[in-house]
Amino acid sequence: MISIIYAVKDILLQITAACSFLCMFKWWIDQGHIVRRNGKFPDDQSFLILSCALSIVFCMFLSTTLFGAIYLNLAMIPAYIGILYAGFRSGISLAVFFILCTALFSEPPGLSNLVLNTGVLLYPLLFGMAKPFKSENIMGKIFILWSVLFPSMMFIVLAPKMYGPSLYDTSPKEMAVALFYLLVPVILGGSLLYLIETAWDRQQTQEKMKGISEKFERESEKLQQITNVVPVSIMLLDDMGYVTEINDCMLDLFRQHEPGITREAIVGQQAERLLLQEINGEALKRMKDSGFSKQRYNEKVQYDSRTYNVFSAPLQQGSGGGSGGRVLIVQDLTEEEKFRSELDNVERLTLVGQMAAGITHEIRNPMAVVRGFLQLMREKSPGEMDSYYQIVIEELDRANGIINDFLSLAQSRISDKEPVQLHHIIKELAPLLWADANLRGQSVELRLCPSLPLLQLNPREIKQLILNLARNGMEAMEPKGELLLETHFNENKVELIIQDTGSGIPQSQLEKLFVPFYTTKNQGTGLGLPLCLSIAERHHGSIRVESQVGKGTAFIVSFPYVQEGRQQAAATKEHSDSPPQP
Repeated sequence: MISIIYAVKDILLQITAACSFLCMFKWWIDQGHIVRRNGKFPDDQSFLILSCALSIVFCMFLSTTLFGAIYLNLAMIPAYIGILYAGFRSGISLAVFFILCTALFSEPPGLSNLVLNTGVLLYPLLFGMAKPFKSENIMGKIFILWSVLFPSMMFIVLAPKMYGPSLYDTSPKEMAVALFYLLVPVILGGSLLYLIETAWDRQQTQEKMKGISEKFERESEKLQQITNVVPVSIMLLDDMGYVTEINDCMLDLFRQHEPGITREAIVGQQAERLLLQEINGEALKRMKDSGFSKQRYNEKVQYDSRTYNVFSAPLQQGSGGGSGGRVLIVQDLTEEEKFRSELDNVERLTLVGQMAAGITHEIRNPMAVVRGFLQLMREKSPGEMDSYYQIVIEELDRANGIINDFLSLAQSRISDKEPVQLHHIIKELAPLLWADANLRGQSVELRLCPSLPLLQLNPREIKQLILNLARNGMEAMEPKGELLLETHFNENKVELIIQDTGSGIPQSQLEKLFVPFYTTKNQGTGLGLPLCLSIAERHHGSIRVESQVGKGTAFIVSFPYVQEGRQQAAATKEHSDSPPQP
């Protein structure tokens, strides 16, 4: 009875030693992915082979004989499992290691016992089954292991009885223990294989889930970056109307109305509370109703004196069609609405201008006839009537000048341009400007850039532009005022600055200066500055105004300087610098 208890104890110790490699392998699997990806550490399969080798050593240290006849050593289990999982070279190394350990520890020693206890005769079958073993499922792998392990254990258990006492002389208890020792390796080997495959499957599943999670995070980050760079304000809401996410454009939109607000202060709040202050109540109610009814919503709303187009649509969660909240997209249409309104006004003004241009053109003909008859009547009338005729003729000439300015403004013709030095035009006008200034008790100063290039200009139109701006400046100044004409040149443009020392223009009037028929003069028509702007635009230029009340006003006319102008200027200079031909 005592011998049976010791036998069972020895078998359990062997089972523990044979299972030790599984404990080490599972510990390795649970260490995470950083260690396994480090090149200084073995991979999972290599560590499994090392664990099987250590388990063989433990089994060798605990090996003994059962009932003084059967060699008790379960090292064959980790050895066979390791050979089946290993590659050819690793399997040969593990088999040699197992044979050497058995030669050192097997009882009794001898070649026949070494062959029997290692099962070396079945190694050809074992190595032959290693390749198909790796491609089988769990049950297929278990059957392959059993096909090699069961014959080996049967030889170990039955061989001593062939040369020792007969099987009939063995007690039933000893026979039961021997049968238990025969079946334990088979059951244990299958269980260990199942646990190894389960651990590996779990580890691979974790790897796959982590890869999917990392891919999901990358895609989410990419999607977030895309939504952040899209110039549209986007907000995500849950089913209860709480904000779950916003993009950068939406954050900037909130900061336009509430500077200093943070993303954290918006996320988690109800969208209704964020929008309640400024949006029209009816529009907000329609927006809420569309959310409750899972319908799309699209409407223009007014928020804090600005116009927005608000689009909202429900989101589906997964393929099942479950509710995934809502997306709210906001587009700022303020500038677009202003541009559309201005475009409508331009179209109306263009139509009116075309009609008026046609009418004024027809008016000039009878006016010319009236002026001619007035001159004839003046010659035949008494001398005291000359002053009256002179007033009427001057008023007719003034009306004709207004009509000419109006026609110039209304016509969208293309200017005939030629290479012209802007300084030549200014110097041609200088005597006229000085004469006008002397009559008013004012002065005119010229500050011309010495290296001004040739420009493609229409001299007649540029003269009209300079005269209009210069005379406006003179009219805005008191006696002893000074008018400055200055030119500048840089890489991209030429600037003409006409600056006066008058009373300046209030900020409220600056935006209306170039509106047709707007004037602050008693006898003004409001067509001079719009005509100047039209001329500048026909030359692809622009006019800007800088003014300070009480100090004066400066009109800066900019003309673009393109490469064509540079080449032509260089050619002109080369021609002028070349010596005359004989």
